[in-house]
Amino acid sequence: MSTTTTDETVSSTPPDKRLPTPARRKRLFVVLGVVAVLAYLSDQLTKLVALDLLADGEPRPFVGELIRFKLIGNPGAALSLGAGNTWVMTAIALAVLAAIVVVARQLGSRAWAVALGLLLGSAIGNLTDRFVRPPGGGQGHVVDFIDYNRWFIGNVADIWIVSAAGLIVVLALLGIGVDGRRDHGGSKSDGASGRGDDA
Repeated sequence: MSTTTTDETVSSTPPDKRLPTPARRKRLFVVLGVVAVLAYLSDQLTKLVALDLLADGEPRPFVGELIRFKLIGNPGAALSLGAGNTWVMTAIALAVLAAIVVVARQLGSRAWAVALGLLLGSAIGNLTDRFVRPPGGGQGHVVDFIDYNRWFIGNVADIWIVSAAGLIVVLALLGIGVDGRRDHGGSKSDGASGRGDDA
């Protein structure tokens, strides 16, 4: 008798409505995709402009000497770290792409969709350089052209990566998970709506 009661209780338990519906998740995937495409295009188009206008190698002041435009080819990561290990940088970028795809399967938050889209588009943008810029074959030099007070030189993809990182930090501080649910004192909650958080 007790077994029957337990089975009935389990079978009558409603599904977790806090998780995003398939329709909502599809909309969030669209948001992620659109943001990724925009991030990628803005990165690649500005690089093409930089290659055309800054080919002479002369720096161009933008905000005085604080921010200048100066074209370089970066074989490494930010701050030219790992310049002698370009293949390692390419492998790391591919791993980041794989991680984004895995995390995106849990997507239930619009803000997370934006953050992951920025990361995805930027990673693909810099990976494109690795394969199409000289010397190519996964060892190409990333086009950098924004000189920050001679501290380091980056590109638009780097701006989107930093923006995404900042957004992820804010979401973490607010306790909003990738699935859109809020973490209140260690327990997941989505508020009165019973759906994923709109953040």
